[in-house]
Amino acid sequence: MNVRYFAAARAAAGLEEERFDLPAGSTVADLLDAILAVERATPPAGTPPLPRILARSSFLRNEVAVRDHSTALEADDVVDVLPPFAGG
Repeated sequence: MNVRYFAAARAAAGLEEERFDLPAGSTVADLLDAILAVERATPPAGTPPLPRILARSSFLRNEVAVRDHSTALEADDVVDVLPPFAGG
């Protein structure tokens, strides 16, 4: 599945998107574990670490909000990581 990071999540992850190949039946929680298992550079000054951002983020699966981390994912899904942000 493809993960796209936005705003502070992009800064903390160090990239805009990345691909994860997880076994069939994997869930959003499994994907989050896989994201956190990646070794990453220290985020820029003023950017919280990725684990903290993920804990507060909203997620979209194929452009539909996902609130239940036990939701199963498919190999071709796109998961967006949307941290809280202000403005508008």
